[in-house]
Amino acid sequence: MNRLKEFFWLCAGVNKSILQNCPSESSKYVGIGATIFFTGIFAALAGGYALYTIFDNYLIASFFAIIWGLMIFNLDRFIVSSMRKNGDAKQEWMSAIPRLILAIIISIVIAKPLELKVFEKEVNAEISHMIQEDLANQESTVKARFQADRNRLNDEIQMLKNEVIQKTAKRDELRDIAQKEADGTGGTRQRNAGPIYAIKKADADRVDEELQVLLVQNGELITSKEKSLTELAQQESDELSQMQKSELTGLASRIEALDRLTNKSSAIWAAHIFIILLFLAVETAPVFVKLISQRGPYDFVLKKEEYGVESSYYEDLAKVNSIIKKRSTRLTDEEIDYVQNRLQLSLEKT
Repeated sequence: MNRLKEFFWLCAGVNKSILQNCPSESSKYVGIGATIFFTGIFAALAGGYALYTIFDNYLIASFFAIIWGLMIFNLDRFIVSSMRKNGDAKQEWMSAIPRLILAIIISIVIAKPLELKVFEKEVNAEISHMIQEDLANQESTVKARFQADRNRLNDEIQMLKNEVIQKTAKRDELRDIAQKEADGTGGTRQRNAGPIYAIKKADADRVDEELQVLLVQNGELITSKEKSLTELAQQESDELSQMQKSELTGLASRIEALDRLTNKSSAIWAAHIFIILLFLAVETAPVFVKLISQRGPYDFVLKKEEYGVESSYYEDLAKVNSIIKKRSTRLTDEEIDYVQNRLQLSLEKT
């Protein structure tokens, strides 16, 4: 039990020799150290899961997860151990603001991968939906690319067919006029096959010949364009069959899927906020405990030792300054003696 307590002291970054003489402070720093330790564990788990989605390898993910967890642990330990209780609440809060901001950033970074794990089933379902959407977009892109050529060929085929229909209608109209001239129901209304009928019959026969030529020409063109349509449809079918599903298994895709889920579902959005708040509370708890707690024996003894070290430093600095000043003064006296001697010698020579 003592070893576990000392381990949590180590996690809290306290001076063990001082804390052993302040038993009333032991539980507080055990709690702070345990919070820091478990935050590091959470960070390692979150980092491992996030890295596994990137590398898809347990060994690599585990190795970097340990490094990430140790880094977050050390950072939290530094944040808490560097805070000092000096009795000035305003100054303490001002000095804690950068630490709180850093703690909030760390909590958000830790929470996101674990949040992805919590909603893993929902995220996987959303990713499947995203894959289907991507396939549908690819399909519509391929079809749009072939649609213009398809429409052009269909329009040309219809135009050729309309030419045949119009020519057929013209021939039938001329035949009907010639027939009515022959039976006296139209034209001159004389029932005989006279020269007028022959002229009208010749016009109908000429248009019929033109129709036969047009049928051959347009038939060949229509057959060619229908063949082109078939080939176009085959090309489109080949490209559609070659479409591949997107591999949306990376970290960015999973984060995007979670973002879509939070936008679509108010329940998931609320759970997402609660998870973030939970990790914010866990990560900032050691800092707030240090801020709201009263100055204890440990803080006073630590301040005394730090002040002693600081006083010793200034005393040593003052001694060094005194020695330097004395050396400077002695050197000046020597220079004065030297000048006086030189002057005396000059006077004697004169």
